[in-house]
Amino acid sequence: MAEVETILHDGWVEVILNRPETKNSINGPLGECLATALRDVDGNDDVQVIVLRGADGAFCSGLDLKAFNADPEPDWLPSFGTIWRGAHKALYESKKPIIAALERYAINGGAALALAADLLIVGNTSFLQVGEVKLGMAAPYNMAWLRLRHSENVTAKLTITGRRFSGEELAGMGVAYESVADDAVVTRACELAEELAAYPNGAHARIKALMRAYNNVPADEWFDRATSLTRGARVKPKAVKN
Repeated sequence: MAEVETILHDGWVEVILNRPETKNSINGPLGECLATALRDVDGNDDVQVIVLRGADGAFCSGLDLKAFNADPEPDWLPSFGTIWRGAHKALYESKKPIIAALERYAINGGAALALAADLLIVGNTSFLQVGEVKLGMAAPYNMAWLRLRHSENVTAKLTITGRRFSGEELAGMGVAYESVADDAVVTRACELAEELAAYPNGAHARIKALMRAYNNVPADEWFDRATSLTRGARVKPKAVKN
């Protein structure tokens, strides 16, 4: 079974984190597959919009703690930093608008994927949690996306408290584009994708190019700002205690 699945529709595509047995948790192969899927979609002129979601009704539970703490360690672990940077570079450099459909939860590394989306659709009682602070760890990719898209005030609320923020709270803060009934998240995200896909071809690519031009920072430089203090650290993550 592929770690990431793509389903092509008329003018838009679903990119699906496909590890339902672990609530779509993150490991090296998933990071590699996600980067590849996003690059492939970005090169497809028939695709105008991307919907990023998780399989089986959950977005992403964060890092696969069992895999990261396995003995012997998995082959991909020493290069995970490079792998995960590649996935986030593919998100940052995507010419297509990305709509994330946040069902149930997006935790830590999963939160970074949700925050990477241009538009976030979330369930009313679903939650996003940037909980690394509870472990004494940095949250570099969450920080990078938050500082790209949101104020320092919003960033502080999410990263310093480490608590869960519901869909309704996220919409109220402007982090989510829309909060809907929990069972309508994917449906709403797909409806929005269909609407945007009907716009003239290339319009979104021009808008996103202009957005990045105002930022005027290449992907590696942007993420280096957030990861420089933790580069080289080999951390085996443990569970967040709520």
